[in-house]
Amino acid sequence: MSAPELAAAHSFAEDWREALEACLSGLSVPAGANLGFVYFSDRYSQDADAILRRLREATAIDEWVGSVGIGICGGGDARVDGGGIAVLVGRFDRASFRVFSGRQPLVGAGASPYFAVVHADPHTPDMPDLVADMAGKVSSGFITGGMSSAREATLQIANGVLSGGISGVAFTDAVAVATRLSQGCSPLPGRYVITQAERNVIGTLDHRPALDVYKEAVGEVLARDLARAAHYVLAGLPVPGREAGDYLVRNVIGIDPKNGLIAINETVEPGRQLLFVRRDGNAARDDLRRMLTELRDALPSPPKGGLYFSCLGRGGNMFGDDSVEPQMIRDTFGDIPLAGFFCNGEISHDQLYGYTGVLTLFL
Repeated sequence: MSAPELAAAHSFAEDWREALEACLSGLSVPAGANLGFVYFSDRYSQDADAILRRLREATAIDEWVGSVGIGICGGGDARVDGGGIAVLVGRFDRASFRVFSGRQPLVGAGASPYFAVVHADPHTPDMPDLVADMAGKVSSGFITGGMSSAREATLQIANGVLSGGISGVAFTDAVAVATRLSQGCSPLPGRYVITQAERNVIGTLDHRPALDVYKEAVGEVLARDLARAAHYVLAGLPVPGREAGDYLVRNVIGIDPKNGLIAINETVEPGRQLLFVRRDGNAARDDLRRMLTELRDALPSPPKGGLYFSCLGRGGNMFGDDSVEPQMIRDTFGDIPLAGFFCNGEISHDQLYGYTGVLTLFL
């Protein structure tokens, strides 16, 4: 197993040409580099083909994967709702990775995939099922990544500019990686069983009207303004067979006071457990610090570089500053090559998460 040699650069210039050239001028491409990750602002979407052409021309790297995003992360910096581009390039054993997409399927290509970094279209139906299916195609059962975010059409990069479905790069077990997830919400007391539900509408929890249970969870003050409550108190769906702190956060997207119903952005069935969680910037910061420390202490060697996928609901919305998360990563691991973006849903293991941060390190 040989360690990859990685390098990264970023720029937050508003003009895509200026941002790309600044990025390239600051990028020390390793000799023999053969794989690149690129994340760029959705403000540059219409120029995606030109960006990919220029990257290939300037770096001599043919294989690229990545995504458009409303927010971009590079090094110890991040910016949401502005221009920006971040790249991570590396030299890997050629037989150790394969770029895939709907145009270049992974299965049947002679690869022996162990792990994958993926990017997905949030508008594709049944995405949680597709994520689980993709995880089943790698022998570790583990994938990481994020869903593209954009104000208009979303785009992915996978040796071309694509939309729809899932794309990315799969690695064999010759590439050593370590990955962890950090939650952005704090669980409130209580765990319930969904006793009546149809698709994403929950009728009863523990045989009580779901809205009554929700009001109790949010407290008397927030219960007076349910629209405001839904911004702060969300639904958590524990992942079966995982640790108690592993749950999927889903927004409360509808409330029916007359019938005592609540709706979330996930299809659920009776018998599934549910808890309520509160968006909490301080708790999210503490959990990220814990995750980073545990990951650092578990590594056999310092990381060569990494990818970070955060939720659009985090960044400045949660911490007051878009760069808090990458700064914490830098404080923990040093100035390692790092790139990533703010997602419309984060992918870790075989699940689609929300309000989380997912860090993947190459060792």
